[in-house]
Amino acid sequence: MRLKGKVALISGAARGMGATEARLFAKEGAKVVLTDVLEKEGTKVAAEIAENGGDAIFVRMDVTKEEDWKRAVQTTVQKYGKVDILINNAGIWKTGAVEDTTAQLWDQVMDVNAKGVFLGTKLVIPEMRKAGGGSIINISSVAGLMGAGTGAAYGASKGAVRLLTKATAVQYGKEKIRCNSIHPGPIDTAMLSQLIAEGAGGSMTDEMMRAMVPLGRIGRPEEVATCALFLASDESSYVTGSELVVDGGLFAT
Repeated sequence: MRLKGKVALISGAARGMGATEARLFAKEGAKVVLTDVLEKEGTKVAAEIAENGGDAIFVRMDVTKEEDWKRAVQTTVQKYGKVDILINNAGIWKTGAVEDTTAQLWDQVMDVNAKGVFLGTKLVIPEMRKAGGGSIINISSVAGLMGAGTGAAYGASKGAVRLLTKATAVQYGKEKIRCNSIHPGPIDTAMLSQLIAEGAGGSMTDEMMRAMVPLGRIGRPEEVATCALFLASDESSYVTGSELVVDGGLFAT
């Protein structure tokens, strides 16, 4: 078990990549705290993990609220004694070119995708310091590395996550707190279905998306989760401030 004895806190864990990461981490021996605004779905995933022999609980959390983060971190420490791993996974997608993006939409996307990562990182660092170190994994996006024809706020928020990751790695490396970002391309999740439905004025299709990817297919949540597992484990002990691109070659085009 690659995470035996470790405690992981995962945001946006009720479905998609977050739920997949939670299941995999529990299977690899971690005690897992799942958080999300989707209480019914998150509770169900935590119960499923427990039924399969894992150790997991669910805590309702809105990543844009500092008090929610404080409660989630405190609950994790009270239940399991420490925090070794944080996965900032929660995120939303909203379409819109720069001129079509309202200030309200911009704030909404930045609050969830960037502010949420900032709050989680800020509030977990003191607990990782007490534990003698830890691993923070920020789920950014290939959209945080390259320009896109739409989704101006989304790309900007994911670019912010990329640079916050590097700042965290530089500032806390001496305390054995590592921080890395994962940049998924198209992954088979509810968010991708939304992107396809809304992208390019509604004209984007699944076939068109696959044609953009050199490997010729959509990625699976498990393919992101296994990368997160590597970064969470001691196998990546000399890896910090790095960008792990998981996109089927899309960014290479």
